[in-house]
Amino acid sequence: MSALANPKKSKTLFVCAACGAELPKWAGQCPDCGVWNQIEEHHRPLPPPAGQGYAGAATAGLVQDLAELAPEVETRSPCGIGELDRVLGGGLVAGSVVLLGGDPGIGKSTLLLQACAAIGVSWGQAKAPGRRHPVLYVTGEESPEQVSLRALRLSLPREAIRLLAETSVERILATVERERPGVLVIDSIQTLFTEGMSSAPGSVSQVRESAAQLVRFAKQTGTTVFLVGHVTKEGALAGPRVLEHMVDTVLYFEGGPSGTHRLVRAVKNRFGAVNELGVFAMTERGLRQVKNPSAIFLARQAEPVPGSVVLVTREGTRPLLVEVQALVDESPLANPRRVTLGLDHNRLAMLLAVLHRHGGVPLFNQDVFANVVGGVRVTETAADLALVLAVLSSYRDRALPLDLAVFGEIGLAGEIRPVPNGLERLREAVKHGMRQAIIPAANAPKGGLEGVEIRAVNSLREALDAV
Repeated sequence: MSALANPKKSKTLFVCAACGAELPKWAGQCPDCGVWNQIEEHHRPLPPPAGQGYAGAATAGLVQDLAELAPEVETRSPCGIGELDRVLGGGLVAGSVVLLGGDPGIGKSTLLLQACAAIGVSWGQAKAPGRRHPVLYVTGEESPEQVSLRALRLSLPREAIRLLAETSVERILATVERERPGVLVIDSIQTLFTEGMSSAPGSVSQVRESAAQLVRFAKQTGTTVFLVGHVTKEGALAGPRVLEHMVDTVLYFEGGPSGTHRLVRAVKNRFGAVNELGVFAMTERGLRQVKNPSAIFLARQAEPVPGSVVLVTREGTRPLLVEVQALVDESPLANPRRVTLGLDHNRLAMLLAVLHRHGGVPLFNQDVFANVVGGVRVTETAADLALVLAVLSSYRDRALPLDLAVFGEIGLAGEIRPVPNGLERLREAVKHGMRQAIIPAANAPKGGLEGVEIRAVNSLREALDAV
């Protein structure tokens, strides 16, 4: 008997389809997000018995001493794509669940299909114990013929991939138990439904319950699961927020579908560094990994131009050189514009105030536009000094040297604060031909660094005098 037929095995609740808020009774407007006419009735199965939670632990409910538990050694299996392995923290972990989100057409299915082919080839050469097949690709949006056509276009070894067209979670899990794959790909989680609920696929309750069953299965069997997730028009993952809490790793695809480069960023990772970045280039043969992204982002003009400076940022465990550009022009408006792409808008407004107060550079009647070349999004405060110098360079119409690298945080008192991994950033700059550097004094190596002239500064005034 299903949960719907037996009211003792389910409970009725009302869920907002826009934000996932749960209400005890129906209402016309959601009290959390304020959206009208999005409250839907759902029947949720009662919680599973002890030991059958999301993690599927058989010892749930038992109190244990942490010192008595023998943790298993974390073993990783490379997926065959170096940039994806980097974002995942070094490779695939048995029993982990990875959620991959991104805009339509950006390359989520292409990347996972390429990864499946690479895993199938490598695992086919060395059989994994207890696994009948290396990969099972479950498609809920495309037909098997469409997936096969994409694999043919990408010149992938199709014999290395097992394919299943299904949207029922119960039937998928029954098939997976027979196939016993090492890696399971679900494309996508919004197309799945569980037979224990009456709501339509893609609804908040269906996405939550379907993901919960897949996560529980992954933890119990040690199968690595990839979930493809849709995103809303605001860029967030569609479905309940609890979906991101259930999985082990959340990856976001960044970059417009019309561009040539794609960035895969880890915003959550229980087995690796957060905010790790993988760079890919979209070609006719699919996604090609870019092993040296700094060389691409530094494709600058041959002659120095005002308003341009090289920033040494850090994404996860990787130092990265990017070009920061600024344009300062007299504003005809009463309130001058402050526009940023790839940088924090509020941070720019604060830095302009510090530049005026401690640098004596008034920009209250100037429009200021700032951009990070290549579509990279920089969120760390180490970009402060580079942004201020780019703004000053454009305002004075004086170009900075092409071989100058900059990083450092600026405080409200005008002091230059150190940033993490300063020596590693300097070495990355030297490797790419930078011969000058303006950095915080606390980050300057005691014996210097061969091949680069370092100007260590303690205050914003010293940094402005250095240029």
